[in-house]
Amino acid sequence: MNEFETLLNSVEDVKVRDVVKGEILSVDQDQATVAIVGTGVEGVLTLREITSDRDADINTFVKTGDVLDLLVIKQIVGKESEGANVYLLSLKRLEARKAWTELEGHEGDIVTVKVTKDVKGGLSVDYNGVRGFIPASMIDTYFVKDTKKFVGEDIEAKIIEVNAADNRFILSRRAVVEAESIELRKEAFAQLQEGDIVEGTVSRVTNFGAFVDLGGIDGLVHVSELSHSRVKNPADVVTPGDKVNVKILKLDEEAGRLSLSLKATLPGPWDDIEDKAPVGSTLDGTVKRLTDFGAFVEIFPGVEGLVHVSQISWERVENPKDALKVGQEVKVKVLDVKPADERISLSIKALQEAPARAEGSNDEKRDRKPRAPRREAKPSFDLPETQDGFSLADVLGEDFDINKL
Repeated sequence: MNEFETLLNSVEDVKVRDVVKGEILSVDQDQATVAIVGTGVEGVLTLREITSDRDADINTFVKTGDVLDLLVIKQIVGKESEGANVYLLSLKRLEARKAWTELEGHEGDIVTVKVTKDVKGGLSVDYNGVRGFIPASMIDTYFVKDTKKFVGEDIEAKIIEVNAADNRFILSRRAVVEAESIELRKEAFAQLQEGDIVEGTVSRVTNFGAFVDLGGIDGLVHVSELSHSRVKNPADVVTPGDKVNVKILKLDEEAGRLSLSLKATLPGPWDDIEDKAPVGSTLDGTVKRLTDFGAFVEIFPGVEGLVHVSQISWERVENPKDALKVGQEVKVKVLDVKPADERISLSIKALQEAPARAEGSNDEKRDRKPRAPRREAKPSFDLPETQDGFSLADVLGEDFDINKL
């Protein structure tokens, strides 16, 4: 066989999808010229077929004299090759083919992948040249709005599905996070006790409260436990990233739940209330609620006292709503303070001048109780006594005449 026939047979031996050995002949800008060993033909290896990083320097991957295993992906014909037999080669796709082989049958394994971009519905990741997908619902234990923060990061994920024929590779980061959380939760529950005050970091804020991370385990501070005053929007009190001290109200290891309180670590509004609102003092307040029996007036944040309907005005008040409005600013006098019961009795009318009373007014008349009419004494009789007794005639004397009967 002459040299031409040998070369011809060698060319015929190179087929698309073949794995060949290629020696790097030269590197120019973003591509390298490769000699396919044992064939006498050349190939081209571009930066794009080496890495997915478009900004990478090809010289960091290959250099003249290197011999690599490469995948033949296309035969370049026509003007492109100027009549020569040239093949487009790929290092990245060969690694991907190997990766697919490694991945098949390994559902459930944990692998490290690189997040290449955020796409609709989740994250696109790369594992040794294999493109994978992490659905949005599998990124974390809660819905992640900002998926861009993961781009460029190396993360661990659990293999959910591998199908090389359909080019389908699905993973879950959430599964890894949950598994880690279980271990961290066990450690945390072993160290925590109800009543403990611990430091944590606000991880999430919702409309019903805030979640605080206590070192791998999240606890909920319900909106009612954020502050001593009423809270409509938890975001007005805390933001993600805040360092806070919280009190553990309840531990439920079986359910993996922690109930926390922020307000329990803060000075209470009723602390030293007798000093802040002594009996007889005058304070400014705001009407917060109106009921049939009076008005609740806030005199300090989180401290409300009751103005009984009888203490609203000197004039008779049938319904507190007729005299006051919610949000109205009023001055009140402290009548009574009971710190243990968190109760304060207030008065508005005590700061008003009592109306003058006319002489002989009904009020005065009501104060005077009418005397009971005198009762005349009943006549008494002394009955004469004898040894023989007495007769009716002896008592009536001349007025008694039996003949008149």
